[in-house]
Amino acid sequence: MKQRAAALRQEPLADKIHRYRGAILVVSIPLLLVSFVFFLMPRSPATPLLSAGRKTVPGGGGAAADAGSKSYAVIFDAGSSGSRVHVYCFDEKLDLLHIGEEIELFIQIKPGLSAFAKDPQEAANSLIPLLDKAESVVPADLREKTPVRVGATAGLRALGAETSEKILQAVRDLLKGKSSLKFQDDWVSVLDGAQEGAFQWVTINYLLGNLGKTYSDTVGVVDLGGGSVQMAYAISEEDAAKAPKVTDGEDTYVKQLFLKGTKYYLYVHSYLHYGLLAGRAEILKAGDDYSTCILNGYRGKYKYGDEVYKALAAHSGASLSKCRSDAIKALKVDGRVCTHMKCTFGGVWNGGGGAGQKNLFVASFFFDRAAEAGFIDPKVPVAKVRPSDFEEAAKRACKLNVDDAKTTYSHVSVENLPFLCMDLVYQYTLLVDGFALDPHQEITLVKQVPYGDAFVEAAWPLGSAIEAASAV
Repeated sequence: MKQRAAALRQEPLADKIHRYRGAILVVSIPLLLVSFVFFLMPRSPATPLLSAGRKTVPGGGGAAADAGSKSYAVIFDAGSSGSRVHVYCFDEKLDLLHIGEEIELFIQIKPGLSAFAKDPQEAANSLIPLLDKAESVVPADLREKTPVRVGATAGLRALGAETSEKILQAVRDLLKGKSSLKFQDDWVSVLDGAQEGAFQWVTINYLLGNLGKTYSDTVGVVDLGGGSVQMAYAISEEDAAKAPKVTDGEDTYVKQLFLKGTKYYLYVHSYLHYGLLAGRAEILKAGDDYSTCILNGYRGKYKYGDEVYKALAAHSGASLSKCRSDAIKALKVDGRVCTHMKCTFGGVWNGGGGAGQKNLFVASFFFDRAAEAGFIDPKVPVAKVRPSDFEEAAKRACKLNVDDAKTTYSHVSVENLPFLCMDLVYQYTLLVDGFALDPHQEITLVKQVPYGDAFVEAAWPLGSAIEAASAV
């Protein structure tokens, strides 16, 4: 952080504000410590959701923009379920440009770094195919100026500091020895949950053209990863003032952001151990030896991190109502542990609700399971649904035995199939009981966001890339 700040100080702040006409500063309340800085130029309004895209990329640069005005950023998302690389190209205004025919390079592999807990070198080596592809799309004369960053999320956080640091150091060594991209040791790190959630919120609202508008005109974000789930949305100044104080070492509930001349109070919280894959473990621990969340006929084990759990279907098969009871126990939806006026689950303050939460964009595993369960088209990057759709899908899935489910759900992988009932029940319970959404409230499932004539992955790395590119 000190090195980044030093780089930014090379140009007077007033000049940068003038040049970019807007700064994004994230400040922890009540400590008022700057967490990270972005700079954005105003961009033309985003194409309306699901409407026909324009034939030029916002910013006017397009694919033919002068190479001298281009900058690139390479961001690795080292998640619990897999590793992904994003490569972005920006013009001088920090509007996105095409990379070939696409607006970004996006590739993913499985498993994630946390699967190599006992072999840090193998963890690092798993990124080599992604690194090679990423470097191949960055022009040779720009590689030494192109920052590469690796942000590890909940999967590595769950391994503990010693194990995760060994893996991160192996990744640093790999980048030093193999990559021709611009690199600093502190650019390989474990993102804290609040940072991940804030990046995600900035990403989606940037792509939708919402930055600079009032907080009530922004959208909230729920991002369900493998190891954790993040919620982030803008709240009123009055609600921000009510934020509970946290103990030392904990993330504050509210961040102050200055986005394109507008101050936002961003409620953001990351729930470690409550991502989809981690949630399975919590549900298995909360239930009996024979789980009513697992499809009938399955006898096996479930591994998450270093732990292995029995995964045995109840003799009577899966039951939506009984599984929901286990999911509620796993979420700790219990008012007795809530010391604040309004809580989500596990005693966590909910931010107070309000206009910034009325339009929710729900990403990652929510989209994936909805597509696999067949109630949205996997080829459409954005879909309007309701939490009750997850419940209806669970009713259908929970009735099946594991063999019949193979035929019915041909797009679900073999390793995920026995847990399909559990996943859908958990997602419904998380939205309705955890985050207190009305079962019939319309929400937006998002995989990619329309941007000009292209689509961009709705993921936190774009926010990180903007920060990286602005600091070059």
